[in-house]
Amino acid sequence: MQKNIGSILFVASFALSGVLSGCHAQESKPVGVATPPVSSIATPADGQAGAPLVTGLPDFTRLVDFVAPAVVNIQVSEKIQSQSIPDMRDHPICQIWPDVPICNIRPATPNGKAPTERVSGQGSGFITSSDGYILTNHHVVDGASTLTVILPDKREFKAKVIGSDERTDVAVLKIEATGLPFLKMANSDKLRVGEWVMAAGSPFGLKNTITAGVISAINRDTGDYVSFIQTDAAVNPGNSGGPLVNMSGEVIGINSQILSPSGAFSGVALAIPINEALKVAEQLRAHGKVEHGRIGVGIAPVTEENMQSLGLSKAQGVVITQVESDSPAAQGGLNVGDVVTRINEVSIESVGDFARTIGDAKPGTVLPLEVWREKRSVNLSVTVGKAK
Repeated sequence: MQKNIGSILFVASFALSGVLSGCHAQESKPVGVATPPVSSIATPADGQAGAPLVTGLPDFTRLVDFVAPAVVNIQVSEKIQSQSIPDMRDHPICQIWPDVPICNIRPATPNGKAPTERVSGQGSGFITSSDGYILTNHHVVDGASTLTVILPDKREFKAKVIGSDERTDVAVLKIEATGLPFLKMANSDKLRVGEWVMAAGSPFGLKNTITAGVISAINRDTGDYVSFIQTDAAVNPGNSGGPLVNMSGEVIGINSQILSPSGAFSGVALAIPINEALKVAEQLRAHGKVEHGRIGVGIAPVTEENMQSLGLSKAQGVVITQVESDSPAAQGGLNVGDVVTRINEVSIESVGDFARTIGDAKPGTVLPLEVWREKRSVNLSVTVGKAK
């Protein structure tokens, strides 16, 4: 045992000596003597690695340099009820007992009035023209008394709401500035699942933040008016209104929602397709509001359970569950129990399809409907009315 321990100590001493001498003898190493590389990873058993399917990960640095200057932070202020805060120092009680807690309260301002505005939230947005038009979400600016747009170069501008639409969650702002960097728009109808994307904004107030991921799904129907782009690029509170861009730096969507039990990112984020947002923005810039179509019906989905009783071969279209009297639907001949399968020669696959198609139609537009009634196809026409 002693002999073994002695051998071990000798080896350890020799190894330590080699380490120490190596640290001090680097400068005296002969020029041109190379140390052969040593690999600690075993060679695969078959001696041949498989051909790589991915040759490299994307480098987002140039993309960030291109996109970031046009992404803004939006601070939202709201009015609060002004109230008088009396100065208790001169009150007789405080003259006697100055240490009473109420005697230490001081007015918020010299005149005894509380501030009339306070910062209530923040979000993101992006510049769409050099003269200061900005796209963001309706829910970012809703209820705001003052909006402050902060550029990446730290300049601040008061913003005016040109128009805002709750149903699509799109808003257009304007700041008084020129020569601003701005982003170009992509065609969101040509997106494919699996494409790399980058989200930019101010999550949790952390300005100039970017995250990356892929398009997880398109035409994601969540029951809202808009059919979303789904992505796994991290989006959190404060990202709302910021751009989702492709690898060319073009905007494909406006970051709008996250699906999460905790309120923070859990792997699923939703963006408004930019094609839909631009349709809304055009009306907001022209009229300050959006006129959505309406025909006055209640609807329900066609499901696997009820399609056979309706005489359909697949779960497609929507069932009319209610028709308002004197509504465009009633005047067009729609009845309760009808199944609308096509509108303007476009297939209706879901409740969301129906709502968007009718809602996007301008009031006064005549829409041809293909209806399944009593196990046969019927063609009707409905003149779209204006949503209230």
